[in-house]
Amino acid sequence: MKPRKVPLRTCIGCQEQKNKRELVRIVRTPEGKVEMDPSGKKAGRGTYICQKRSCLEAAAKGKRIERSLKHPVSPAVVQEIAAKLPEDDGDV
Repeated sequence: MKPRKVPLRTCIGCQEQKNKRELVRIVRTPEGKVEMDPSGKKAGRGTYICQKRSCLEAAAKGKRIERSLKHPVSPAVVQEIAAKLPEDDGDV
C-alpha cells in the first residue's frame, strides 16, 4: 500500500506551510458570513491560520483574511475568532 499524502496548507498569519489538521479554517459562507470552521468541511471559500492569536492578529493587520476570502471582515468577527483560539504561550 502507498503511504497517503499529507495535505499541506499555508497559514496566512506566519506564512508557514503546515499539516492541514494543525491549522484552523476560516470560511466565508455562501450567505457572506465569516466564521471559524472547526470541522474544515463547511461550504464556502476558506483560508487557514495557525492556532495562535499572534497569527490571527498579523493576518488581520495585513488584511490577509479579507484578501483570501475576497470579502470585507469586521473587527468584531476577528475578535470572535480570537476568543475561540488558545492563548499564545510566548514562543513566537
